[in-house]
Amino acid sequence: MDPGVVDLSRLQFALTALYHFLFVPLTLGLSFMLVIMESVYVMTNRPVWRQVTRFWGKIFGINFVLGVATGLTMEFQFGTNWSYFSHYVGDIFGAPLAIEGLMAFFLEATFVGLMFFGWDRLSKLGHLIVTFMVALGTNLSALWILIANGWMQNPVGAAFNPETMRMEVSDFYAVLFNPVAQAKFVHTVSAGYVTASVVVLGISAFWLLKGRWTGIAKRSMTVAAAFGLASSLSVVVLGDESGYALTDNQRMKLAAIEAAWHTEAAPAGLTLIGMPDSVAQTTRYSVQIPWVLGLIATRSLDGTVTGMSELVLKAQERIASGQIAYRAVERLKIDPRDQSARAALETHKRDLGYALLLKRYIADPSQATPELVEKAAWDTVPSVPLMFWSFRIMAAIGFLMIALFSAAFVIASLRRHDQYRGFLRLAVLAIPLPWIAIELGWVVAELGRQPWAIEGVLPTFLASSSLTRGALWTTIAGFTALYGALAVIEVRLILAAIAHGPIEEEPQAPAPVGTPIPAAPLTA
Repeated sequence: MDPGVVDLSRLQFALTALYHFLFVPLTLGLSFMLVIMESVYVMTNRPVWRQVTRFWGKIFGINFVLGVATGLTMEFQFGTNWSYFSHYVGDIFGAPLAIEGLMAFFLEATFVGLMFFGWDRLSKLGHLIVTFMVALGTNLSALWILIANGWMQNPVGAAFNPETMRMEVSDFYAVLFNPVAQAKFVHTVSAGYVTASVVVLGISAFWLLKGRWTGIAKRSMTVAAAFGLASSLSVVVLGDESGYALTDNQRMKLAAIEAAWHTEAAPAGLTLIGMPDSVAQTTRYSVQIPWVLGLIATRSLDGTVTGMSELVLKAQERIASGQIAYRAVERLKIDPRDQSARAALETHKRDLGYALLLKRYIADPSQATPELVEKAAWDTVPSVPLMFWSFRIMAAIGFLMIALFSAAFVIASLRRHDQYRGFLRLAVLAIPLPWIAIELGWVVAELGRQPWAIEGVLPTFLASSSLTRGALWTTIAGFTALYGALAVIEVRLILAAIAHGPIEEEPQAPAPVGTPIPAAPLTA
């Protein structure tokens, strides 16, 4: 496989995935914020809350359309750019995606039209139920997508079948309740709730600074402050749970995030800042908090966080074991009834994927030298500086969000929404921050898994399609141009909606019978 084709395929998927996830968090969060706002309208019967709900529903609709369009493109790439990935693990990976399309996506599509066009055709309670179903469908879509992604991070409930030479489902229950997938879902959804809360808070603050639609702005700010504070706190708590899941399932990713080059005596300290040096395998100018990493990662004082050097040695052992499994597979291709080969595969098949790392350097992994085995083992270490700083910037933004929403909650509780203009300006400036944190979170999740397309099962360089560099450059340029145009359109539509405000033109009632019709004005 041409390394340039693999890198371009990765670049194209990364661009489309990161672009798609500009829309997803706002959709996830706004959907349930609409449920909260409309619930207040149903309970109080105050028209102002109908205006609030309809305005933010308009922002939701603009964002929802582009989220769907970009998501479909991304999923098609598994067939066009990652055909061997789809062939090798399609039986497992395809099932959650199919369920997402059949159940969650159709649920959204069915009710979203009723939500937008059913205001005057449904009862207030009926329309609230429709809005809730849209929110439920939106979040179920995220659940199934993250079950698929979680399986790539922690491939449980599946086994290699020597008869078909593919990975197949052995326990679908384990796939559904994968602990990594569950942790990723709640963390990702909470991050989406924070994003929507920041957008509502920021736009409300902008209106208050301009002195426009202050009644609606204050109500929107109150909802955003409460919902955002709860969501930002949950992001930190659930992020801690995600870190704990790494201890059992992705130790190399955890070690790279913390620049833990070597195993420390328990409990390990948490590095706040520092300068990771991949050549010297050390972290210069580091500032540590004693014991904290050990407590977070192992929930104990005596558990150890394994360093990257020790994990590389473990990878060498697994590559050697995988070579035995690879030889057994080759023998089974010749004679499927070879019982000794089948027994050897059964013993070592858990490490078959590690042997495939050698294919970067040699056609037959079973013939690799110890030097090549060591080289392939070091490939399992991701970019430490990138992981280290991406995680810390993401975490810093998370704590900033807690501070922002804590202040907003206090201000809203005291009913002093428009008295702290400095805070309102900060709220407007904070709008991009959740997106930065979310995109960095995906960098940590996906680049931290490298060199694996599926952790411990299939290396990324073996997963791509047989494409040409020219074809990939052409599609990258096409997607960039198309998505750039869509981004401009969405931003203009949202800015126009903000400028127009939550004012609705009510239909004019017909004049009573017998009312004289005014004469047309005379013109020169």
